[in-house]
Amino acid sequence: MATMKSVLTAKDKVDVQDVERPVPGPADALVRVRACGICGTDTFFLHLGGMPAGADGSLRAIPLGHEPAGEIVEVGADVTDVKVGDRVVVNPQGVPSGIIGCGGAHGAMSEYLLIEGVATGRNVTVFPDSVPFEVAALNEPMAVARHCVNRSGARPADKVVVFGAGPIGLGATIWLKLRGVEHVVVADVIPERLETALAVGADAVINSATENITERLTDLHGPAANALGQPRPGTDIYIDAAGAPAVFQAVVDNAKWHAKLVMVAVQKKSDAIDLGGMLRSELTLIASQGYPTEIFEVTPELVEHHERFARLISHRVPFAEVDRAFELALTPGAAEKVVVTFDDPA
Repeated sequence: MATMKSVLTAKDKVDVQDVERPVPGPADALVRVRACGICGTDTFFLHLGGMPAGADGSLRAIPLGHEPAGEIVEVGADVTDVKVGDRVVVNPQGVPSGIIGCGGAHGAMSEYLLIEGVATGRNVTVFPDSVPFEVAALNEPMAVARHCVNRSGARPADKVVVFGAGPIGLGATIWLKLRGVEHVVVADVIPERLETALAVGADAVINSATENITERLTDLHGPAANALGQPRPGTDIYIDAAGAPAVFQAVVDNAKWHAKLVMVAVQKKSDAIDLGGMLRSELTLIASQGYPTEIFEVTPELVEHHERFARLISHRVPFAEVDRAFELALTPGAAEKVVVTFDDPA
């Protein structure tokens, strides 16, 4: 049987293995992966050396990759709604064998990916050849960002600040502006990321390593107050796409009466959060996890604005150099978004 190469977890490095090429069943499709993004979840599993499994915290190696775009090269006899040659993005949560690249039987950082029970709108959707594969591979993280914006309930007149100019924060920025939100600020500590934020449509940026957040937000969004009349910036919505305890506390310190905080980043444990400060502003805390409905809702707009979304990609690395791709992703500040690209398999 033909073999292919697939990436599995190892401790702080990837393990590229030859595995058997999947054979689709009657209701399945086989996708030749052409691009796959690297996510913080991938690097988390790599740092651990696997995925935690079982009550004892033991680790198991898993196939990586859950941000693929590719083309269908084989379909089962019963498949009618996709065909060979279709370019598709994938819902990693839409197959019965477990989440693709996050503990399931299959990973998308691989030359081929089996889609069990293929169905458009459930686990794949087709996109046009006007969109490069590496940009289409942003579909999954942009669905995460879109769900965050949906959870925020942002309206055109709202003033918003996004903490963290990584792919999710920048994706949220794009969605907020496409939604017609009046003023969106992005805060980060890396100047290059702030430049990207302006390039994708942020109205202003704040370097929180060198600038005073409170003063800058007050200048940009006007003055307001909390329940005790203490001065606060007039920011309506805070989005945490950074996940640092200092960001959470900065929001509590700056929140006006009835401000909202949306958490989309994976949060790090902290005992230093001032819950009393949340009370004094009646700060609404909203958690945003995944993409319950957004995975393919974003695709038409991703297609329409693909040149704008392409700015999120800082590195395109061929699969032959996948070790370097993950090294970039594992190194803080070395890359914004790394997408691995695949040539024709040998």
